[in-house]
Amino acid sequence: MFARKTKATLALWCPGYSETQVQKLSLVAVSNSVPQDICCMAADGRLVFAAYGNVFSAFARNKEIVHTFKGHKAEIHLLQPFGDHIISVDTDSILIIWHIYSEEEYLQLTFDKSVFKISAILHPSTYLNKILLGSEQGSLQLWNVKSNKLLYTFPGWKLGVTALQQAPAVDVVAIGLMSGQVIIHNIKFNETLMKFRQDWGPITSISFRTDGHPVMAAGSPCGHIGLWDLEDKKLINQMRNAHSTAIAGLTFLHREPLLVTNGADNALRIWIFDGPTGEGRLLRFRMGHSAPLTSIRYYGQNGQQILSASQDGTLQSFSTVHEKFNKSLGHGLINKKRVKRKGLQNTMSVRLPPITKFAAEEARESDWDGIIACHQGKLSCSTWNYQKSTIGAYFLKPKEMKKDDITATAVDITSCGNFAVIGLSSGTVDVYNMQSGIHRGSFGKDQAHKGSVRGVAVDGLNQLTVTTGSEGLLKFWNFKNKILIHSVSLSSSPNVMLLHRDSGILGLALDDFSISVLDIETRKIVREFSGHQGQINDMAFSPDGRWLISAAMDCSIRTWDLPSGCLIDCFLLDSAPLNVSMSPTGDFLATSHVDHLGIFLWSNISLYSVVSLRPLPADYVPSVVMLPGTCQTQDVEVSEETVEPSDEMIEYDSPEQLNEQLVTLSLLPESRWKNLLNLDVIKKKNKPKEPPKVPKSAPFFIPTIPGLVPRYAAPEQNNDPQQSKVVNLGVLAQKSDFCLKLEEGLVNNKYDTALNLLKESGPSGIETELRSLSPDCGGSVEVMQSFLKMIGMMLDRKRDFELAQAYLALFLKLHLKMLPSEPVLLEEITNLSSQVEENWTHLQSLFNQSMCILNYLKSALL
Repeated sequence: MFARKTKATLALWCPGYSETQVQKLSLVAVSNSVPQDICCMAADGRLVFAAYGNVFSAFARNKEIVHTFKGHKAEIHLLQPFGDHIISVDTDSILIIWHIYSEEEYLQLTFDKSVFKISAILHPSTYLNKILLGSEQGSLQLWNVKSNKLLYTFPGWKLGVTALQQAPAVDVVAIGLMSGQVIIHNIKFNETLMKFRQDWGPITSISFRTDGHPVMAAGSPCGHIGLWDLEDKKLINQMRNAHSTAIAGLTFLHREPLLVTNGADNALRIWIFDGPTGEGRLLRFRMGHSAPLTSIRYYGQNGQQILSASQDGTLQSFSTVHEKFNKSLGHGLINKKRVKRKGLQNTMSVRLPPITKFAAEEARESDWDGIIACHQGKLSCSTWNYQKSTIGAYFLKPKEMKKDDITATAVDITSCGNFAVIGLSSGTVDVYNMQSGIHRGSFGKDQAHKGSVRGVAVDGLNQLTVTTGSEGLLKFWNFKNKILIHSVSLSSSPNVMLLHRDSGILGLALDDFSISVLDIETRKIVREFSGHQGQINDMAFSPDGRWLISAAMDCSIRTWDLPSGCLIDCFLLDSAPLNVSMSPTGDFLATSHVDHLGIFLWSNISLYSVVSLRPLPADYVPSVVMLPGTCQTQDVEVSEETVEPSDEMIEYDSPEQLNEQLVTLSLLPESRWKNLLNLDVIKKKNKPKEPPKVPKSAPFFIPTIPGLVPRYAAPEQNNDPQQSKVVNLGVLAQKSDFCLKLEEGLVNNKYDTALNLLKESGPSGIETELRSLSPDCGGSVEVMQSFLKMIGMMLDRKRDFELAQAYLALFLKLHLKMLPSEPVLLEEITNLSSQVEENWTHLQSLFNQSMCILNYLKSALL
């Protein structure tokens, strides 16, 4: 039913080399997928190299894999382009030099991990055929790889080397250590030029400015970046919290005041250094969530934005059209005014906990906040503004609640965008105004439920509110006066509740791994589904309300067909799905999974191919489907998935007639029979006002009059007014195939061939054939009798009913005057009249009965 849509693979971003171009930090290319997670990367002017496991590949044109290098037994963690060669180092300290284009091994060096475990590699500028290796033990080695000789060993500083970087000056390199020290060392004379120290842990990455400013940047595991002045040998600035996690890499663009950084927080940022004090400001960024997701929902009715909340505390919007439309609504702050007033740089202490559930409505997004969210362990719920991309003005919570153990557990927002309904762990359900943030009442006298509220929902007209609690009760309330209308006892405590407002269908996932579907109008259970083997995490309705899609901890996603009450699709995943959301347009299904940072899109195959929607058998064993970007043969699998269901389908050939008692129409278009009685009118309307004039054309050989003087002969003129232009049909009269088949029908009483000839003819051809049945046009009374018998056969079979009526009407229009003079034809017409009257009386009674029922349904109050 659903096929993978997107792939998480190697991506190339184009930052540009000026501020104007950097404004377009956009995705240039996405490579083909590789079997495992990419652990390190490197690039030269032609190829991009990516290592995964003990194998690494070369990508051309930033997309296609053109070379694959296999030979390591351990995981590769370092890559270094080296002209026409590439150097790879694995965790066992085995260094292999490969020839790129032949994929052959040029040289292999093996190091003892206990003595020299390689942790960094560098090719010093102007050092031909030489590489510098750093180790976890602290020593460094300079090798000539062409002669396979160790040239020099640097004793180091008794601390592990974490980073090596070439300085703008020749023979000078920067060495990052585990202690947070950066050593600027001249490797030609083995002389230390200067030392710097950062108190943020090991150095993760180093880079130098090349635009005329002697500045060095060094990254740290806590996300801070230190900027050092190489002339004054001092720290000039600190970029604290440049990333929320460790700095994975940083690079100054060549001859530009631009620094590109990336970190484990799933963010890519570009900083520009245009301030007077040399500090960097954020110019452009692309980021996703840095922690697994907690909730996702489609936003709006166009199906192009997905709102997602994560354990990192952020609320973000992702576009399914283009990544340039992605935006972050940021972290929620407990006291936004205090942060602005005091100018706090580190907002970690005032950030709100992660969002657990949220509800959104775009009806009044331009007027006030349209998103309501509840947070982990918090009583108050925050509002968010999608257009402004920021947290809203209000924190909604009841004033009388003073207990610290009460938290918000369920939220919903009305379709008009005016009210928010919040359920608490104490069983209280409150209503708030989204515009003013004022409390507008509570359901029930003291509390709506005795247990924790598991779900709240409001219908599309703000007439009915549905709540459910952990005690196993489902309650229906009047939204306006907050009075209880009805209560339903469930077989088990509910876990998830979802309302499809357009159809009034309510889905309930229970703790016993079953699903109950209720109609909120009749307040009765209409469907019950079972089959999941684990807790149901989330559900989603299709836009038309025909499908219910459920995701559970048993790593399965199931699609239930509500009209038939059957399971029509099921597949397993290698990671349990936490959230599912169906696009309002029905083309994509969005999912999030345990320990995954991304949102996965699945396309609805039924929109563009033939898919069997028959119920799955009871012993159906679902297949395991790999998540996007985790399988090398992904494209092949997708194509097989789209083909297999159609192969399993049994093609249904509809018979020409379902039952002999049913009146069956033909499959011919109306243009073949509807206008048979009006052909003469149509011909008159289409007749040109003046006949077309044939231009006079000279003969190829112009005739001449014999004589001494050559003269051209004048054209002959036809002056005989008595000559007629009417063709004598009596001379050319010839029986058509239709007449011959009708004559055969009188003998063998079979008219199928004659009827097929009429079906293949157009309206003008049908009129010509029926007109030629008359004795005056070459036909006979016997042929006309055979035609009437053919119409009688069609009425007896009750097939091609409209053709029989049209052919008979045209026949009567053409030959009505001669029928009374022929007793044989008169007898056949009498029999046909009784048949037509009998069939039409039966049809009329059925029509009247259907119209009566329709009128009753329109006028009756059900």
